[in-house]
Amino acid sequence: MPTFQYKALQIDGTIAEGRLEAGGRQEAFRQMEGRGLRPISLAEHRNGKPQKREPNGKAQKSETSKAENVSAEKANRTLTQAAFKLSFGAANKISARMLENFTRLLSSLLAAGVPLSRALVILCKEAASAAAAVKWKEIHDLVVDGMSLADAMAKSPDTFPRVYVAMVEAGETGGFLDVVLAQIADFQAREKEMRSKVMAAMLYPCVLLFLALSVLTFLLVFFIPRFQLIFADFHANLPLLTQVIVKTSEVLRSYGLLATLGLGIAGFLVRNWFVSPAGRRTWEGWMLRIPIVGSLVAQYAMSRFCRMLGTLLGAGVPMINALNVARRSIGNQILVDAVSNSIERVKEGKALGPSLADCRTLFSGSVLEMIAVAEESGKLDQELVRIANVTEGDLDRQLKTAVAMAEPLMLFFIAGFIGTIFIGMVLPIFTLQQYVK
Repeated sequence: MPTFQYKALQIDGTIAEGRLEAGGRQEAFRQMEGRGLRPISLAEHRNGKPQKREPNGKAQKSETSKAENVSAEKANRTLTQAAFKLSFGAANKISARMLENFTRLLSSLLAAGVPLSRALVILCKEAASAAAAVKWKEIHDLVVDGMSLADAMAKSPDTFPRVYVAMVEAGETGGFLDVVLAQIADFQAREKEMRSKVMAAMLYPCVLLFLALSVLTFLLVFFIPRFQLIFADFHANLPLLTQVIVKTSEVLRSYGLLATLGLGIAGFLVRNWFVSPAGRRTWEGWMLRIPIVGSLVAQYAMSRFCRMLGTLLGAGVPMINALNVARRSIGNQILVDAVSNSIERVKEGKALGPSLADCRTLFSGSVLEMIAVAEESGKLDQELVRIANVTEGDLDRQLKTAVAMAEPLMLFFIAGFIGTIFIGMVLPIFTLQQYVK
């Protein structure tokens, strides 16, 4: 009976290597699934050596191995074409849509029983762009070399956010990677839908704002200087509001280019500050202190934490390990630090509910009470998922209300802005009539 050398992921996410005897590759896969292993690679051996087919030393391969080789060759051809396209300036950034398609398709392949390495080969072959083909091939090579999928993705932080990697790590740890990937794809779809709603609601006010700024620039640069000459001939004193507009016109005409250059440099410096760890932490702290936005950010982080923790506990992951993984899914480093302090108290033997009591930004009193009661009744995992569902529903309603309020507020400020300009231009006309008389 043939012997197969395998490399696979265990339930706890570690890599296992070994040998087993089976009548064929399909039977070997079934044995691995029975042991709770997710195959990464499987090679056939006989008498401790690869089976020989010809005297020249070529290894004999089964039909499945041939199919895998053909897939690998196609993936390599795709990668070569991708590299050729990239050399001629094709876009090398993975879009949110590409990442969502990758996540959903990988989840479907794993749920259908396709080994991880083969699923990644398929994704390389069916990549929608040159950049995606290159990136998926990098992930495949790292996984085949023995690295976990989460660690392989963590090496590309520009493509896979920290929350994404944390959820993948949770799936590998609990042995339900396909389920977690499906959840990630759903999260991405909901976030994209919310962004689309916000952009659609803000499109009309933004167009009005652009037109208002264009009209203001035209008035300040071309119209007001000629308007000022008329008053100069009459030696008339302009109203205070008009004087402010005139002074602004003079500054814009004299230093407009320098001001534009300064704004560009300032924007570049601010962007680099946001990317830095200190700047990101400061910005996340400010976000939590904003009256309405801070509450929405905290609720969204709490729902992700509860869903991740409940899913991990339901899969049998120990409490401490589940907490360490779930806290990374929060996203906001300020809140991550607060939960980290609670994890230390859980390690000391305290219950989860009282340990989270200091994180009032994340957990309200009612949520803490529900967690404490569920922990006592042994239904903590179910209650955490239920809390996440309720919180997400409430969050969706609040976001819809916030978006609905943003449009009229923006219109109100734009109307006030344009009205102020109109008044500033009309007041001198009445003054001019007095001087004509």
